[in-house]
Amino acid sequence: MDEVEMVVAHSERVTLRVGDVFLKVDADQARIDVEVEAMALAPVPTPKVLWHEPPVLAIAAVPGTALGRLGEPSTASPAAWAAAGAAIRRLHDAPLPPRPGQGIDELAAELDGECERLVTNGVLPADLVTRNRQVAEAALRPWAPVFTHGDLQIAHVFVDGDEITGIIDWSEAGQGDALFDLAILTLGHEERLGDIVAGYGTDVDLDVIRAWWSLRSLLAVRWLVEHGFDPFAPGCEVDVLRSRL
Repeated sequence: MDEVEMVVAHSERVTLRVGDVFLKVDADQARIDVEVEAMALAPVPTPKVLWHEPPVLAIAAVPGTALGRLGEPSTASPAAWAAAGAAIRRLHDAPLPPRPGQGIDELAAELDGECERLVTNGVLPADLVTRNRQVAEAALRPWAPVFTHGDLQIAHVFVDGDEITGIIDWSEAGQGDALFDLAILTLGHEERLGDIVAGYGTDVDLDVIRAWWSLRSLLAVRWLVEHGFDPFAPGCEVDVLRSRL
């Protein structure tokens, strides 16, 4: 009999694995709806939806292994990273999904509020927050919206050899900045950025990608701490912020 494995668990959602089936329980039905719709529209390999009975979504496991993990060296080949870049380019070239993205003014206000809380609550030193807020400014510029995954962490991209076999966890998909996806995938793996850009196949503004690294990390640190994760672990979000000093 297959054992039940707890993959992710916090107050907003729980993901369980039973054999080759993942069961996602989400308190926000809208996130599940976005995920199901995005997987149907995305022109890249995605998990097969087995059934959907709110608040539970059952999907099949994708073959292969994750491209890597935040805080750990990736053992995937440069060709696999380039293949990931090519897959992201196909996604970004696809017709826009219906879900709109966050506006620049709204994002800037959220970032400023979070930076203030990080310092006031003593989560991070003021100089670290101030410097990364300055770096993050480069991401706060107009962009042409594309079909973005929205949470393209390295652990969400699966490969078998040099081939992409599946991209999972589409609950944040929508219209957004192409460089945001590239930044999230390379967060904590700056040495792989060249491989991703080579596969993506077009010039990208590396300063904007670095800005998204800072912005994403600043917004994530407090949430991660409050939900039982450790952004202070080696190679994770706080180290990403420190690398900008």
